[in-house]
Amino acid sequence: MRTILATLVVFCFALTVSAEPVKPPSQLTTERLVTQMHALIEQRQIKPRFDRLVAFIGERFDASAGLKTFSDKTGNCRLAWVDHLLRHPLEAVAESEVFTRLLHDAAKGSTDSHQANGDLDRIITIVAAKLDASEPEPVRQWSKDVTPMDELANALKQIRAATDAARKGISASEWAELRANLYAQSTGDAGLGHRFADVTKGRQVCDLLEKLDRRAWIRAAYAVVPLVDTAFLTRLTDFKTDHNQPATPGATGPIVQIINTAEGKIVVGGREANQYNLDEMKDVAAVVDLGGDDTYLEGTTSDERPVLIVIDLAGDDTYRGEKSGIQGSPILGVSILIDAAGNDSYTARDIAQGSALSGVGMLIDLRGDDKYVGDRRVQGSAIGGIGILLDRAGDDDFRAALLSQGVGGPLGFGLLDDLAGKDHYYAGGKYPGGYDDTPGFGGWSQGVGVGPRGVANGGIGVFLDGGGDDVYEADYFSQGGAYWFAAGFARDFGGNDQRVGATRTNFDSTPRTVQRFVRWGTGYGCHYAAGFLIDDAGDDTYGGNHACVGFTWDIAVGVILDFAGNDQYAGEGNGGAGSSNNAGISVVYDASGDDVYAGPSPGTANPAVDYHEDAGGNFSFLIDEGGKDQYGSEMIENRELERGWKGGFLIDRQGPTP
Repeated sequence: MRTILATLVVFCFALTVSAEPVKPPSQLTTERLVTQMHALIEQRQIKPRFDRLVAFIGERFDASAGLKTFSDKTGNCRLAWVDHLLRHPLEAVAESEVFTRLLHDAAKGSTDSHQANGDLDRIITIVAAKLDASEPEPVRQWSKDVTPMDELANALKQIRAATDAARKGISASEWAELRANLYAQSTGDAGLGHRFADVTKGRQVCDLLEKLDRRAWIRAAYAVVPLVDTAFLTRLTDFKTDHNQPATPGATGPIVQIINTAEGKIVVGGREANQYNLDEMKDVAAVVDLGGDDTYLEGTTSDERPVLIVIDLAGDDTYRGEKSGIQGSPILGVSILIDAAGNDSYTARDIAQGSALSGVGMLIDLRGDDKYVGDRRVQGSAIGGIGILLDRAGDDDFRAALLSQGVGGPLGFGLLDDLAGKDHYYAGGKYPGGYDDTPGFGGWSQGVGVGPRGVANGGIGVFLDGGGDDVYEADYFSQGGAYWFAAGFARDFGGNDQRVGATRTNFDSTPRTVQRFVRWGTGYGCHYAAGFLIDDAGDDTYGGNHACVGFTWDIAVGVILDFAGNDQYAGEGNGGAGSSNNAGISVVYDASGDDVYAGPSPGTANPAVDYHEDAGGNFSFLIDEGGKDQYGSEMIENRELERGWKGGFLIDRQGPTP
């Protein structure tokens, strides 16, 4: 009997051990890297200096927390995770890998999920935690007995209830003030990426954003989940049409059903070409189009229509408009756009294409080679809520001028995730760069968290690409970076990618006359912020001119992780790849391949800390494991060098650390 019991105990223990999730290689690598960096600090006997830096960062964050201020640093709109990342700068390296991978895994979807089009509920759960707004995920009963129109009507009801709940914490006059000033302060009258139009009015706007109920926005986002379920969309595709409805104001082409709900009408368009002028359809809360090459004009939300849902099932569709807040992008509301198939064109001005100025905005495109064009705060940009653009397939083209392609402003989480295809991303070419001593344009795009300086803390911006040989063009302050109490993440999971530096033409596609120059870009952190750029595979290039390629300045973390491929790092001014300054921590890690590091002195930690005398020092880690590598004019094989001072590590190894 004892033998049998012992065998059962061993068997149960084995089951328990085997049930533990297996960590992927990228996670194991980054965890090993963090351990290695701590060991290197110990070996050079500079741990007291490093501990002092970490303590100093915490002191500076404490000094500006809540209602406290010093200089132009304030605690309003601060997110706990941003605070955490800066207080744990080396551990943040490993956290960034897990966070971006899990978010992308959710976008891809799990095999046992109801959502073959991705696990939107998992995405929302991750987002909610990062916005300090976690809500219990609702329990859903997936039933075939519910008609798709009943499902849509139920979603509208839940979203509208959550939207109304979001504003209960502020008065009618405060709501009116927010609606009157939010766009003007954050976008309309603001021409620089890191500034609102006016410090005083901007602060008032952000104070009002803090009074809104972010958990209500999360509940609204959860209510969207059934609408991306594959079975739901399939049942919509099979929708039976047996008669036409009378003409609908704002719509041309066949309308096959109109359903009245307390939240507004649901209009169902036929399988031929339709045109919808959505702002003329003021009593319509949802449009479902069954097919055809359709045209959608405008599509704003308002106090009269705070919720708008558009679902297009097939066809090469055109979405265009000149107003702010269209194409799955609300201003103080909820706007959802789902396009199931076709080669589609999205053209807008600002606050568009899965973005939000307070609320929930989503654009989910499931198939096709698509083109996205917008000016500012488009393609997954958010302030005071959630902005998500998910493109699941196709060779796509994304073009924007400023604060776009995965950008998080105050209390905002912005996400752009393109899951597959050879894609082209362009950001910049129009607005000033903000510096008089160097040429170039502002970009502030492609996985950037940014706070308006002197007004409020920033949010979380995420920019993910699932695979394909992609081209990235971006101007100042772009590609996996952050500024002013914010965090930014960019990750490419596969392909030979080109980060070519500055945009090669003007935004309007005319020949560029301003010299191509990038200042701040490619895995950077600036002013109390943390930026992360991760590339999993392929022969990649990383470009920049000044303060680029793993560069940090003023209590900041800047990280580049490249797990495979023969790569080229072209950082120039202020040192090469991996340079830290003014209480900064820089990490550039390359796991394998024959790599080239251009620039005068890669892996350098500035021996001076001009801004913060008591900060402890700057720390830089450039670690390359495997391959034959070149560092500027130097050949360094299997060596460890000191760069700047003892806190500057340039380490080349023939293979990974055991």
